[in-house]
Amino acid sequence: MNAIVQSHVSDRVLRAYVMEARYEFIRLLRTPAFSLPVLMFPALFYLLFGTLLNHGNAAAATYLFATYGVFGVMGIALFGFGVGVAEDRDRGLLTLKRALPMPRGGYLFAKMAMAMLFAAMLSPLLVLLAAGLAGVSLALSQWLTLITINILGVLPFAAIGLWLGTLFRGSSAVAVINLVYLPMAFLSGLWLPLAMLPGIFTTLAPLWPAWHLSQIALKVVGMDAGASLALHVSVLIGTTIAFFVLALRRLAR
Repeated sequence: MNAIVQSHVSDRVLRAYVMEARYEFIRLLRTPAFSLPVLMFPALFYLLFGTLLNHGNAAAATYLFATYGVFGVMGIALFGFGVGVAEDRDRGLLTLKRALPMPRGGYLFAKMAMAMLFAAMLSPLLVLLAAGLAGVSLALSQWLTLITINILGVLPFAAIGLWLGTLFRGSSAVAVINLVYLPMAFLSGLWLPLAMLPGIFTTLAPLWPAWHLSQIALKVVGMDAGASLALHVSVLIGTTIAFFVLALRRLAR
């Protein structure tokens, strides 16, 4: 009897998580101010820089395919969590959800699932541009590995976005996140190889989580700087844990 009751409770909890994630995804998909920029900007930038401006340069197109995937998932995670959490705090939605009979982790799970789903939507779009227009030729295992890296790469930037969302109001969160997002993308070599910039940029690159994620992606296509995979993974896991802990402490106040 107890086993049946526990199974019923588990099914209801799982259903609550799934429904919360579903509604969060639909809400943001129907919000053009979020869904269009995070899906179209990385694709349009890659179309311009990876295809048109580097036509016939397969190496540049391959490099930018790997790094623009990272650029795209950064935006999805930072804006989805940072701006979303800040606006939900302003509207009192977080207070309301605490009062509702829903799993405590349902809110964060829904946003995490949303970010991963958007990353899963963006990645095939970039694959189509890279393979169909830019002349990028990779093995199936490489395409699939890069898509997987993009989806899992949401995690550290979701943690950073969540923390920023607990610090700033919705009216200022967009500006603050842009001040984090765009400089980090440039300083991590997502727009052009750091070897083309003064040496100080290469020296400071390991400070940025985006550099470590891009190096994992570039390692798949044989264009990374040579640091160990263990180092990159450790930094990203540490970043994820650290910023989630900082954010949860603020949310608990």
